[in-house]
Amino acid sequence: LKRDLELFSHGDQTIIGDRGINLSGGQKQRVQLARALYQDADVYLLDDPFSAVDAHTGSELFKEYILTALADKTVIFVTHQVEFLPATDLILVLRDGHIIQSGKYEELLQAGTDFLSLVSAHHEAIEAMDIPSHSSEDSDSNQVLDQSLPHNPKSNASSSNIEILAKEVQEGPSGSNQKAIKEKKKAKRMRKKQLVQEEERVRGRVNMKVYWSYMAAAYKGMLIPLIIIAQSLFQFLQIASNWWMAWANPQTEGDQAKVSSAVLLIVFIALALGSSVFIFVRAVLVATFGLAAAQKLFLNMLRSVFRAPMSFFDSTPAGRLLNRVSIDQSVVDLDIPFRLGGFASTTIQLIGIVGVMTNVTWQVFLLIIPTGIACLWMQKYYMASSRELVRIVSIQKSPIIHLFGESIAGAA
Repeated sequence: LKRDLELFSHGDQTIIGDRGINLSGGQKQRVQLARALYQDADVYLLDDPFSAVDAHTGSELFKEYILTALADKTVIFVTHQVEFLPATDLILVLRDGHIIQSGKYEELLQAGTDFLSLVSAHHEAIEAMDIPSHSSEDSDSNQVLDQSLPHNPKSNASSSNIEILAKEVQEGPSGSNQKAIKEKKKAKRMRKKQLVQEEERVRGRVNMKVYWSYMAAAYKGMLIPLIIIAQSLFQFLQIASNWWMAWANPQTEGDQAKVSSAVLLIVFIALALGSSVFIFVRAVLVATFGLAAAQKLFLNMLRSVFRAPMSFFDSTPAGRLLNRVSIDQSVVDLDIPFRLGGFASTTIQLIGIVGVMTNVTWQVFLLIIPTGIACLWMQKYYMASSRELVRIVSIQKSPIIHLFGESIAGAA
């Protein structure tokens, strides 16, 4: 992987994408072989690991990986490339899932049958490879070539600096310095740019456009006034029923009832039934609004994902998409509508209570103003940290879901 790491913009810190999507087939094979080598196991089971590389690369990998790096390990090597067989200790020939021959390379050649016919078809390739006899010489020559080649990554940078100096001599010192600075900044930005970027998150308060877009997603916001009206009527009937009971009942034992018991009960039951109807209507409207808004937002998200370019899927891990369409969507489906309904209910109820209290004793209004200011300050102080924690938790779930999905795919 040395040459591959030199070509990557960030070396071994380069993010290779979901399932190595920006790697070639040969690079994927080499990465898998390197990961297996790092395990330092006693037994290695290699299932045709050189199928995605060319013949020259496959022979080099066989020499450096199996014959050198795994020289002291037990290697079970499954392959159809018979040019590697002369270097093996034991060969098992399979047909229809059964072992039909076993032995060393020379023994199987002398025995003939199926193995001889298979090797004869690849006889020229085996002679060209000649792995067991020339492996040490080839590795020595490769080391000599490797040492003779320059490995300094700054050589390209020095050549580019020479070109910049030549341009400065030709163009003069006026605009060349600025051009060189711009080129250096651009190169620095390109080095910092990864294929898979960190997931972005908004900081600070939620923009009002987000709330308006959510409320307008369901029937263009036509249900919002109906929800407010239903909740207001429910609160009005609740206050009316309490006032009716306080007004109709005698204040002391000696007072005479203003209305009969039958009228008292009929009016109270009517007010209670009316409030029950309006609270039921509000609940139905909130559920309808939440369902329609969630469907509209989900379809918009689905349409955006299906129409996204392929580069979007190369740079976006699957865990982020699963996080958005599962956890975040469940919050939109089940949590937000009822929280908005509860907010409307609490706000209208608070307004009704304050109105009744100020109507009876207006001096209470003087205490409500500082109390409201203190509550708003505490809410602002709490929401600043709570909002950021929710965003951080939502983002941190993406790599967990991505790892879980890859683990399931690997186990399957």
